[in-house]
Amino acid sequence: MKVLYFTLAVLFANVAISQTHQITKHNGEQLDVNFIKTENGLVYYALNGSSEEVKISKHAVSSITNKQTKQTQKVSDKIVVDSKDDYKMVTVLPLEKTIGLKQTGTFTGVSTKTKGEPPIANQKQTAMRIKSKSASNGSPFVSIAEKDGKYEATTYVY
Repeated sequence: MKVLYFTLAVLFANVAISQTHQITKHNGEQLDVNFIKTENGLVYYALNGSSEEVKISKHAVSSITNKQTKQTQKVSDKIVVDSKDDYKMVTVLPLEKTIGLKQTGTFTGVSTKTKGEPPIANQKQTAMRIKSKSASNGSPFVSIAEKDGKYEATTYVY
């Protein structure tokens, strides 16, 4: 009888600590995790046997599947950038929202300064030029850091 109780206790404990969700990333990788929440463009989860919160960009995650109910929640669409003409599809992300994306390169340049144009128009022109260069490299995401009229752009893929 003790063996039966022990076996049942182990089975219930295993179910209680098992992974409850599966995260499918756009690059095809699948992670078995305990999903916590989606907030501010990030997906929070915990790994097996850990209570530490791990975060990943929602842009890197395709879907989250609940293993018990088999319900799948779509998180983001995959962006495919083939040529320079696809620059409108390139997304500018803050650096903290690039977690889980693969860095492909960096480039630097001088911000656009047109006489008589307001600063916002100059920023938009610079952003368009950076997006165009990122699209020609095949990268759907870019992060821009600007200092003293110069910028450094980092490109990312899935």
